[in-house]
Order: sequence, then C-alpha cells, then structure tokens
Amino acid sequence: FEIGKEAVQQGVQSGSVSQWASGSSAVGLMDHDFTFWLGDLNYRVDETLSTDEVFQKVNAGEIETLRAHDQLNIERFNNNVFQGFEEGLLEFAPTYKFQPNTDMYECRPDKKLRAPAWCDRVLWHSKNPGHVTQLNYLRSELNISDHKPVMSAFTVSVKNVVGPKRAEVYAEVMRTLDKFENQSLPKVDLNKTEVDFGELYYENKASQSIMLTNTGKVVAHFRLVPKLEDEGLCKNWITVSPTFGMLIPGESMTINFGVTLDNATARLLNQGSETLDDILILRLEKGRDHYLTVSGRYARSCFGMSLRDLVVIGEPVRDLPLEPKRRESFEQAHPPASLSVPKELWRMIDAINEKGLHEKDLFLTPGFAAEVRQIRECLDTSADFGLFHAHSMCEALVSFLSSLSEPLVPSFLFPTLEIDAQNIVPWSRRFLEELPPIHYNVFVYIISFFREVLLFSSSNTLTAQKLARVCSSCMIKSEGGGKQDRSRNMALVFLHFLTTNSV
Repeated sequence: FEIGKEAVQQGVQSGSVSQWASGSSAVGLMDHDFTFWLGDLNYRVDETLSTDEVFQKVNAGEIETLRAHDQLNIERFNNNVFQGFEEGLLEFAPTYKFQPNTDMYECRPDKKLRAPAWCDRVLWHSKNPGHVTQLNYLRSELNISDHKPVMSAFTVSVKNVVGPKRAEVYAEVMRTLDKFENQSLPKVDLNKTEVDFGELYYENKASQSIMLTNTGKVVAHFRLVPKLEDEGLCKNWITVSPTFGMLIPGESMTINFGVTLDNATARLLNQGSETLDDILILRLEKGRDHYLTVSGRYARSCFGMSLRDLVVIGEPVRDLPLEPKRRESFEQAHPPASLSVPKELWRMIDAINEKGLHEKDLFLTPGFAAEVRQIRECLDTSADFGLFHAHSMCEALVSFLSSLSEPLVPSFLFPTLEIDAQNIVPWSRRFLEELPPIHYNVFVYIISFFREVLLFSSSNTLTAQKLARVCSSCMIKSEGGGKQDRSRNMALVFLHFLTTNSV
C-alpha cells in the first residue's frame, strides 16, 4: 500500500522507515518488524514415497523420514519459496487427511485415497531474528474437519515506545532534515534593499550600487525578472547591470543602478503620470525572491513643461509641488500669473542680449555642459546666473525650446503645399493667425530676438539661413513620412520671417 504523509511521520517516530528512506513508495510484507504466515498451505509429501509407504511410516511413527520428503521443506531448502521465513521442527504427525470427526486417516476403499501430509503450517519472519523465540509447535486433536489444526506459541520482543523520548528524537530528526534542506538551498545577502537617489535633476545622471554576497553552501544563480503583467525589468528611467549572474559560496558581486531623467520622463512627471519609485525583483533559482526598492525625488524643472503651464507660474518652478493635492494648495496660495512669455525664456534672451550678441558662431558652437546645468538650475530656482559663456546660454535656450512638452510650432500647422515666392506671404500670414495665442507670443518674441541677433552678423558670423536651421531644430518636432517634407518647407517659412518684417 502507498505511504501517506501521516504514515511516514508515524514511521519516523517508530523508527521503521527503511522502505521510505530507500526511495520506495509502498510498504511491503517484509518491511514489517514481524510477519506470521499460517494456514492450509496445501504442501504434500513428495511422490518419491508411494501412498502406501507414507501410511506405513505414519503408522510406524517414522516422522523424521517423512519430514525429509516434505514438499515445503524441500522448496524452502532450495530457496524457491518463503525466503527469509522460519518454521519450527515438525515433530507431530501429518495433519491431513482424516475421516471427518475421527482420529483416523482417510483410507476407506470407497473414498479417494490421499497420502497423509503436513498441509497446515505456521511460519514467521522477523527483521531481528533474536527478537522471536518459538515456545512450541503442536497439532491439535480437534475432530471438526478432515484437517487437524496446528498451533504455536512465541515470545516476541517488541518496541516499547517512550512518548516523551520519541517526541524528542522526532524533533531532532526534523531539525536535522530542515538544516539539511536549508543548506541545500541557495542563499544570498544584500547589503541593502532600498536604493534612494535623493533629489534628482533634469538630464543629470546618478548611480548607486548594492553588494550581493552568496552566504549559502551551494552555487547561487540570480536573475532580475519583470513584475507580474510587466514586460520590462524596471521603469525606463532606471538602468541595472548586471541583470543576471552566478555566485559561488562566499563570492560577492556589485549590482549597479543608474537613473537618468530624460525629457520624456520629465514630461510624465510634470503631468503627474509618473513617480520616481519602482520595485525590482531579484530571483534566486530554487530560492526566494528579493525585492529591491529604487526611489528618488524629482527637482522640478522648467525643461519638459508646457508653455501653457509656464506662463501662469510666477514663482520659481522648483517650488511648484508635483503631487496634485499639494499643487492645488500651492496654487490657491499663489494666484496664477499672466505672462506673455515664460519668465525663463525672457531671462535667457535678456542675458544673451546683454552679453553675447557679438560672440562668434552664436548658437552654432556648443556651450559648456557644467554651465548649461547651472543655467538650468538658476532658471528653475530664480537664482542669479553668475558667470557664464554666451554659447552656454544659447545652448540652454535651444534645449529649453526643444524640451517643451508641446512643440512651439504644432505639426498640424506645417505647410500642406510646396512653399515658393508666390504663396509664402499669404501662407505665413495664415500661419500666424492659426498659432495658439501663447505659442504666437513666444514665436514672435523669438523671431524678433533672432532678427536682432542678425544685426550683429558681421561679428557673430550668423546668417538668416543658419538661424532658420536653428529654428527648425528647436521649434518643430520632425516626423517621418510625408510630414518630413512639410517640416523642410517650414524651414523656408522660418527664413521668410527672419528676412522680412512679417512679425
């Protein structure tokens, strides 16, 4: 029969689990401590003796001679049946076949003649032979059938289970098994499970790491896996390396986390549709999962915001909370401004006007990255700019316009026909009329500034064509397909506004 959980536990407690420990799923006859086999086994006296000879030897009491011809003894001697079983010495007369209700063997002429035999037997098997002693092996003289019953008495040494001691041993065995199981499972230790980047800034990169150590006794294979219903391992603003690996016992490895708040992420944060927190799952093969929390706080920037939002914020952008409820309270305490253009745009253009109109290759030579970051920080906090190069301020201006969540010139206003000298004037007039009011103000403001820049072309070496390309790079969002041709036509429109008094 099959071993169930309760049977296994009982076997453990009684100390008899050899069949389970060997991998068998069933308990066999020989798995018991003691087995007694008794009944009419139907073995006869071997036919090397005739029936008459058997009767003669029974009547003469020659039991020893008959025993030598007993079929069961012969088969057991040849190891054909009842391997491992024992039987007492047959010292009584054969138990079959008698005339019913008499002590006389069946030998009547009108009946089928049967040689007397020891059909009825008692055998036993013990895991420990010394635990069984047969006291007697007898034939009963009852006259109730054509058989004489056999009987045997034994002394048996059985286990005396001491309850408290058994429970103690059982508990120790379970602890040993648990310890073995635990040691066979991979284990790792993380020096931390929370990665807090603190305040994070627009387009700035930050990195941290955690240390992963194999503290188990076996090789640990790990892998970062996506959360349920997610395709990626983490949010787009997070990078992780490595994402999988193997550690031998005692070995350590560094897992590096990087974050970058690009323009796409900044837009989502400003819209309230993204948060700077994520949970990553580090999975051990044949082990447990570890959960790693990555978080940060966005230092809001005017970069990545919309013109619609920027013109109503009179306070520093950094002060505007990201959370909707806190933002609502902030706006109640600070009534919306009514600016024609964003104050940040005005500050940059004013700074270039004061310092940089004569600078050679203005808007064409890259600025210094550190200065551009500092300018952006001053715009977000309304702090003074301090010292800077004109090229850095121009790069910040172009980056600001490029980062707007909605391009200054919407794609639906791109020319739908080929721009030439005959249609550019009426088309440009209609373009200005269809620009949204805030976009119109900013567009006119920037074109007017660029036309002023061109007044110093002898020193800054700028041309209308060069500035038209700058406008195309930061005022529109280039698209593929047929719209790409329309965006090229838009460059002609920018050139027209830069070279005429159309605004």
